[in-house]
Amino acid sequence: MKEWDLRKLQILRALHDTGTVTAAAAALRMTPSAVSQQLAALSKQIGAPVIEARGRGVRLTGAAHVLLRHAEVVFAQLERAGAELDGYARGDAGLVRIGTIATAISRLVVPAVELLRTSAPGITLSVREAEAAEVYEDLAAGEVDLAVSLAVDAPSARDPRFVVSPLLTDPLDVALPAGHPLAGVPGLRLARLAEEPWIFGSRGPWREITLAACADAGFVPEQAHAAADWPAIFSLVAAGMGIALVPRMAFSGGLRSSVAVRPLDADRPRRRIVGAVRGGAEDAPLLRRTMAALRQAAELDPTVKFN
Repeated sequence: MKEWDLRKLQILRALHDTGTVTAAAAALRMTPSAVSQQLAALSKQIGAPVIEARGRGVRLTGAAHVLLRHAEVVFAQLERAGAELDGYARGDAGLVRIGTIATAISRLVVPAVELLRTSAPGITLSVREAEAAEVYEDLAAGEVDLAVSLAVDAPSARDPRFVVSPLLTDPLDVALPAGHPLAGVPGLRLARLAEEPWIFGSRGPWREITLAACADAGFVPEQAHAAADWPAIFSLVAAGMGIALVPRMAFSGGLRSSVAVRPLDADRPRRRIVGAVRGGAEDAPLLRRTMAALRQAAELDPTVKFN
C-alpha cells in the first residue's frame, strides 16, 4: 500500500489549476525548483511521469489525471472533516453518548434532543438506557460520555473520576387505585397511608427512596409486592393490589382512568436527577453544550420542580 504525501498532491493540483510550474510555485509560496523536485518525487513514487514537456511548458500526463481525480475526492473529504472538527471544537457538532435512567428519557433527554436540533443540528445524541447505578458504571468504563441518573447513586463529590451537576428535582406522588377511599382527599399526607399495602422494589435506589420517604413520615411501609418496572407498578396499583410512591416523571397518562396519582404537597418527598461526566471532560464544548440543553429541558418542564 502506497503512503501518500498530501503536499505533493496539492502541488499537482496547483499545477493543473495554474498551468505552469512558475505559477504553481507562486500560488504555493514555493520556488519553481522545489515544485519540480516534488513532482519528480511523485513520479518516482507512482512509477510513471506526472508531467511531460509541451512546447516551452509542461502538461499533466494521463497518470497525473488519474491520480488527481482520486486526490480531489480525498481533498473534499478532508474539507468535510475539517468543518466537522471545527464544529466539534465549538460544541456545534459531534456525537454524544448519553447513559440515562428510563424515566429521564421522555421528560428530559428527548426534549434536550429537540432543543439541540434547533440550536445545534450537527450534534447527534445516542441514548443508552440503564439502571441508576449502572449508568455511572458505564460512564466510568467509557461506554457513555454523559450520565443522567439519580443523585442517591451518584459518586461522591470527592471522587476525581466524575464531575456531577444537578439537573432537576422530581416530586414523588402517591399512586392509588382510582376507587381508593383516600384518592379524593385534599391535602393527603403520607402518614395516612401507613397501613396500606405498598409496592416497591426488592432492592435498588427506589426501595431506598421509598423507605426513606416513609421513615420521614414516621412509619415503615409493609411491602405487599416487589416490582421495579414502572408500567408493572402502575398495573398493580390499577388492579387494586396496593399503592406506590411514583416519580412525577414516570406517570403514564394512559392509566389515568384506573389510577389516581395524588401530590404530597405537605410532605414534599422528592428525588434528585443529576448529570455527570468524567473528570476533566466538563469543559469539552460538546459536552458543555449538551449539558446546557438538558438543563434547559428541565427548566421547560414545570411538573418536575418544587418552588
